[in-house]
Amino acid sequence: MMKWIKEWVPVILLAIVLSVTIRTYIGEAVVVPSGSMLPTIHINDRLAVDKMTSVEDLKHGDIVVFYPPLPEKKGERFIKRLIGMGGDTIEVKDGALYRNGEKVNEPYIKEPMKYDFGPITVPEGKFFFLGDNRNESYDSHLWPEPFVDESAIEGKARFRFYPFTDMQSM
Repeated sequence: MMKWIKEWVPVILLAIVLSVTIRTYIGEAVVVPSGSMLPTIHINDRLAVDKMTSVEDLKHGDIVVFYPPLPEKKGERFIKRLIGMGGDTIEVKDGALYRNGEKVNEPYIKEPMKYDFGPITVPEGKFFFLGDNRNESYDSHLWPEPFVDESAIEGKARFRFYPFTDMQSM
């Protein structure tokens, strides 16, 4: 029995340390809990999230996992599309999204927006997110504080690995 403990305890401890390190700093799998990103991402899809992507490397249109600025959702992660970064002016009018006064081509949204919003300018060090299912998504356009701090960014969605029939990079 002691021989078994001496052999396996270090292996088990190493596995735990590696697992926690990878999940905390490199990447992890997430399950999508809602339809806010339809038709791009479906409920119960599994995504690989890259936690090594720096906030400086994020681009408009990236799909990002983050903690929203909502006290009632503390500890909950959201997944949405990055629409605005520091200095961008965002507006929704006549069913279309405008960034810095220019209409944004969005072939991925479920349907045109049925609301108007803004204009609003994103402060430096902050981000503005919308779900692709714009009319059903609880996102920046509805939050009392619409901006997500860069420290709340968890990572960038890189790959859908489940369901297997829909595997693709994001």
